[in-house]
Order: sequence, then structure tokens, then C-alpha cells
Amino acid sequence: MTLVKYSPAHSLFNIRNDVEKLFDNFFKSDFRYDDQYGAVVPAINVEETDDTFNISAELPGMKKDDIKITFENNVLSISGEKKTEKEFKEGNFHHFERSSGKFCRNIGIPSGVKLDKIDAEYKDGVLNIVVPKAEEAKPKEIAIKVK
Repeated sequence: MTLVKYSPAHSLFNIRNDVEKLFDNFFKSDFRYDDQYGAVVPAINVEETDDTFNISAELPGMKKDDIKITFENNVLSISGEKKTEKEFKEGNFHHFERSSGKFCRNIGIPSGVKLDKIDAEYKDGVLNIVVPKAEEAKPKEIAIKVK
């Protein structure tokens, strides 16, 4: 059993973060607000297999032409602009969660990928990107010699 030091002051300072997390989870959408960059960014999953990195991003309501993917200096960038469906000048909104605007999501990929083999597919609001690893980046088992 691990002992954890209790600090009442620390708990008080974290109340704001806990309340924000509660509201973020309650009003969860496909795009989220990134505190670090002050921007709206899509939710992503990154999976590593022996042969590939598989990235999926939720981009509902976007067109393929509004999304750009680049790979430079071991960073995969997904950027674009989610446009509003109509212009909002005046209105009596009861609830407004749908976000719009430009975004850029950067994912660091370890070295050793096949740039010419990166594949991207966009279907039903989900962008799937497959980044194949180069042979030198794939895990290798090393045989142990007995003397």
C-alpha cells in the first residue's frame, strides 16, 4: 500500500481544475478547447503497432478539402478550418456548443517512417492516418549468445 501525503492547501487550489474538468466532461464535444494554445482542437487517438503509427481524429461536419496533413521534422500536423453552417448576427440561443474556427494539431512521431507510404482516409467525420515505420525503426529481437 502506498502512502500519499495529504495537503489541504493543495486540494483548495485544485478545486477550479476539478470544476472545469467536470464541465468539460459534461459538455464534451468532438472539438475541445486547448488551454495551452487557446484554440479549439479535434480529439485524436494515436496507436503504435510493430509496423505503423495509426492516428484517428474526429472532424465531424468538415469537408475533405478543408483538412490539410503535413509531415515535417518528425511531426505530423493536422490542420484545417471548421466553418459555421450559417452566420450568427442575432439570436435567442438556449444552448451553443458547436465550435468553429481554424485548428492545428501536432503529433510527434519518432524517427524512421516511410514518408512516401503515409496513407490518409476520411470517412463519416473521422480522419484515419497510417504512418508506416521504416525497417530501422521497427523493434528487433536480439539473440543472446551462450559462451
